[in-house]
Amino acid sequence: MNRRALTLALPVFTGLALIALWSIARAWIISADQRFLLPAPGTIARAFVEHAPELGAATLATALGAFLGFALAVVFSVVLGLTLSLSLSIRASLYPWLMALQLTPIIVLAPILILWVGAGLKSVVIITFLISFFPLVVNTTQGLVSADRNLIDLFRMGRATRLQEIIHLRIPAALPYFFTGLRIAATLAPIGAITGDVYAGTSAGGQGGLGFLSVIYSARLQIPALYATAIVSCLLGFVFAGSVVWLSWLSLRRWHDAYQPKDT
Repeated sequence: MNRRALTLALPVFTGLALIALWSIARAWIISADQRFLLPAPGTIARAFVEHAPELGAATLATALGAFLGFALAVVFSVVLGLTLSLSLSIRASLYPWLMALQLTPIIVLAPILILWVGAGLKSVVIITFLISFFPLVVNTTQGLVSADRNLIDLFRMGRATRLQEIIHLRIPAALPYFFTGLRIAATLAPIGAITGDVYAGTSAGGQGGLGFLSVIYSARLQIPALYATAIVSCLLGFVFAGSVVWLSWLSLRRWHDAYQPKDT
């Protein structure tokens, strides 16, 4: 079996082993009166079918909130990263406030956001933005200020303008850092949307997402449906993270060392 086939097969084998362990634990380890807490894989599969319309609508709502918040985080992080990279004084002035925003718990910010913009999609998007924004701006700024000093001196010897230096040197040098932050933010965006949906979501107008749905299923003790919601949330995260990994490969594969074939 070649390396590519092995890479694809190993996660499948691991997943099947986990399902087997799940079934063994349910049959032999967990007491009969507690087995409802760990439904059988087949029961969860039936819950997917039974609740497919609800899960589909909630997934679309969560995906929309995650995407909008993530997109806003990308735009603002690039603009702010470029601003922070201009001088040490700007970084010293703004960075502590970015840290303060990052360290403020979402559970505290959610009621304030509801008062400002109301429950629903707007609050979910803002919460997703707040969760995704910090790793993006930090990595983007770090990349912009980490350009090779010798190349910077070469640009300045050639009388390049500051704009030319940013476009032709600093931005290409920052791309690997930016995509690292983008991968982190892509992982956090669905989590942020689901968290925002738990604290600030609403079912009005069909806007209830996976977080809101999980609260409903938990309150009703619909345990198989709750597990199905968790699996769909995980798959949504894979879609976001996988899309960014593909975009990173597409952008860097022709010139970055990490994507070049290694001699063996």
